[in-house]
Amino acid sequence: MKRGLGLIGVVVAIAALAAVPFLAPPFYVNLLVPFFGYAIALLGFNLLFGYAGLLSFGHAMFLGLGAYGAAVIAGVLGIKHFEAVLVGVSLAGFVVALPIGLMCVRYTGIFFGMLTLAFGMLAHSFLFKFYHLTGGDSGMRVPRMSILGLEFSSRNKMEFLVGPFYYYCLALLVIAAFIMWRIVNSPFGLHLKALRDNAQKAEYVGVRVRQFRLAAFVISAVYGAIGGAILGFRVGVADPELVHWTHSGHLVFMTVLGGFSSFFGPITGALALTLLQDQLQSITQYWRFVLGAVLAAMVIFFPRGLAGIAGDLAGLFGRRKGEAAT
Repeated sequence: MKRGLGLIGVVVAIAALAAVPFLAPPFYVNLLVPFFGYAIALLGFNLLFGYAGLLSFGHAMFLGLGAYGAAVIAGVLGIKHFEAVLVGVSLAGFVVALPIGLMCVRYTGIFFGMLTLAFGMLAHSFLFKFYHLTGGDSGMRVPRMSILGLEFSSRNKMEFLVGPFYYYCLALLVIAAFIMWRIVNSPFGLHLKALRDNAQKAEYVGVRVRQFRLAAFVISAVYGAIGGAILGFRVGVADPELVHWTHSGHLVFMTVLGGFSSFFGPITGALALTLLQDQLQSITQYWRFVLGAVLAAMVIFFPRGLAGIAGDLAGLFGRRKGEAAT
């Protein structure tokens, strides 16, 4: 029963997102394109954080890898097919994450967080300082690309983003979420939960702790790179600020806001923060102060995030409905 209601909720959410281009102005439709990128990246991030218990403070480097990978593949190599870019940045995410992960997963807690932060800062410094390779603070241009072999040349950039590319990203999110759902509910996902709760006990019963953590790290990097490619394509430029440690904090904020103990929590957090940040920026110049207050309130009063609040309300409604029936 509960699983059936959850499936209905997912279908309703997908239908609502699909209806946005018909109901909302182009500005808000375009605002949701980065939401898709962040949502995909956070599905991977939460595999590492929520399921494996490893909090990365440098995860934005993989979003930057995706954006710069798109710039190199489409802008430098001239392969202007977004599917080729997705494959390329996924492979790049795998290759880059493997050696970094081998060093990082040897540690847990604050040591893991600080090590990932260090690698993230190194990546930002490289992109910022090696101007002749990366464009420095100007970044690298990400040109317009075809999707599914179609150019849509009759549409300008905004029409393309709020039309075909919007639905393309929605489909990518659905596919990525389905794959991640299968991962977290597989024996691999159960092993991650076991080592998160008690790594020593899990190792005693035969779980290869470092290998599973490394696999989670690599998968999260691939998801991050795909999300970064979407972000870079939407803006049209790969910027070093995508890799900055504050952007990694942005990912943590979204995950905590939505609720890292829920599968759909990070997606909810990405949507909530995207809309909330846009509204706050239009109201006050002190929007960062308000966001900080919101995060503090969520951690103190609602540690399970927006998804936890929704779950509590649904449970309360169900109990009251049952009491009324009796």
